[in-house]
Amino acid sequence: MIKINEKAPEFTENAFVNNEIKKINLSDYKGKWVVLFFYPADFTFVCPTELGELADKYPKIQELGAEIISVSTDTAFVHKAWQDHSPTIQKIKFPMLADPAMRVTNSYGTLIEEEGLSLRATIIIDPEGIIKAFEFHDNSIGRSADELIRKIEAAKFVAEHDGMVCPASWKPGKETLKPGLDLVGKI
Repeated sequence: MIKINEKAPEFTENAFVNNEIKKINLSDYKGKWVVLFFYPADFTFVCPTELGELADKYPKIQELGAEIISVSTDTAFVHKAWQDHSPTIQKIKFPMLADPAMRVTNSYGTLIEEEGLSLRATIIIDPEGIIKAFEFHDNSIGRSADELIRKIEAAKFVAEHDGMVCPASWKPGKETLKPGLDLVGKI
């Protein structure tokens, strides 16, 4: 099972990105924040709502120095077919990782073995490849791209401001905390 503040499991797998199938590695993203966005399957109901929202927010996520890699147990050819047939999925510019051998979903603990599908899970990895946040959802519960952006912003703030922490629902420009002291003001 993955753990906070430990090295993210490395992978090399096919992905559908920029209308082509190519191999990508987690290490290709060293120096950037990475969001692994696990979802159950292509051609489903909740998944396109999440991925479409994520595609709409992708420029903002990139402005934060972060990249997204979506992951399902579908093949890269299924990802391509879905993008070919869905206007929502056509908006996606980030890699759609293919994990039909279930190596990535298994190493990150998102695999539902009896179904061969992934749970909905979001993992935030820092530029050094260390896991800073993760959440898992029942597959009937969709996620919020706005909340993901808030979490990336908070993780970046903490990484850039030694000893500072972010209170609940923190957003840039709001008051922060330093353990042992009261609110220290807006940074």
